[in-house]
Amino acid sequence: MYEYSDEKIIESLKNGDDHALTLLFKKYWTSLFVVAHNVFKDKEACEDILQEVFLTIWEKRNELQIKTSLKAYLYACVKYEVYRQLKKSYSKQRIDDDLINSLEESATANNIEYKQLVETVSFAVDNLPPKCREVYQLSRQESLTHKAIASKMNISTKTVENHITKALKHLKLNIQTLFL
Repeated sequence: MYEYSDEKIIESLKNGDDHALTLLFKKYWTSLFVVAHNVFKDKEACEDILQEVFLTIWEKRNELQIKTSLKAYLYACVKYEVYRQLKKSYSKQRIDDDLINSLEESATANNIEYKQLVETVSFAVDNLPPKCREVYQLSRQESLTHKAIASKMNISTKTVENHITKALKHLKLNIQTLFL
């Protein structure tokens, strides 16, 4: 397998010989993997990095100008690809962190607005006349029908409807003042 010199492999690559790429791959894969793994520590990521390096070499085979040894050139390619991936990973992590921070800030703001709304509604309900408050709570908190409320409070369903209407108007006014 190693009977071809690096110069012969490069020459064959430039001529479009895919067998030369296979030779290059077999000859340097292990040592290049070790170089990548010493920095990245992730087997699959290192394999992807090496695949990217060999693919780039194949795609740019006509432009190859190796002024050092092939081995040194390949090591440099792997090193640059590792650093490029680390930088990309770091940038992605930073973007993810920024997005999470933004969502947390938004959730906090929404949570504050929600708490204010709950407090306003609670305050408004507490300030309803006693019978109106009781009808509203039975309707909204216990999910009773108008008929069930009327039966439980010994009042007409029309009176229940009037209390609900009055309560909702009162709540609407209080909530509107919150957003003005």
